[in-house]
Amino acid sequence: MRPSGATALGRADAVQTSRRDIRLRELELENFQFIWRSLRRLGVQPDAVDDAAQQVFVIAARRIDDIEPGRERAFLFMSAVRVASEARRTRTRALGRADERSVEGIVDPALAPDELVREHEERTLLDTVLNSLPEKLRTVFVLFELEELSSVDIAELLNIPVGTVASRLRLAREAFHKSAAKVRAEASGDKR
Repeated sequence: MRPSGATALGRADAVQTSRRDIRLRELELENFQFIWRSLRRLGVQPDAVDDAAQQVFVIAARRIDDIEPGRERAFLFMSAVRVASEARRTRTRALGRADERSVEGIVDPALAPDELVREHEERTLLDTVLNSLPEKLRTVFVLFELEELSSVDIAELLNIPVGTVASRLRLAREAFHKSAAKVRAEASGDKR
């Protein structure tokens, strides 16, 4: 007995769905840590990074058929840039309604208290400096300096010319050093 047309179509849909699920799982396994770090360095606060990363992969799940093979990481990263931008806007609006200091940080019990304080201060300074950079400069800076991607890889990921990457990186480094010096001066009490 041959299967009916509806049954055959049902099986084809199931196979297609299975392929999508497998592709999505592979995307997540290969890219989750990169996306999580990228979101954090693109200005998403520590308490919101997990949700933002999940949002990136929800977008990928909805658009899995639109993602070109070989361009998955670029798609995920550009989604992360948009999710990070929205998270920063949401956070800014929320800060107007609530005191950020009322939320306690998560403490790693493996570190000594003085190490925790130093690590927290360093992260706070890095976040402050990165947040001072315009989004286009920060994106290139994070990918090159923190994620250690090559200029060619960044150009491909962002779909911009390599020369643009080099120009943005130069400007980002200048802005980073200028902002870092200002933040250090303010932290030490030296108002220049």
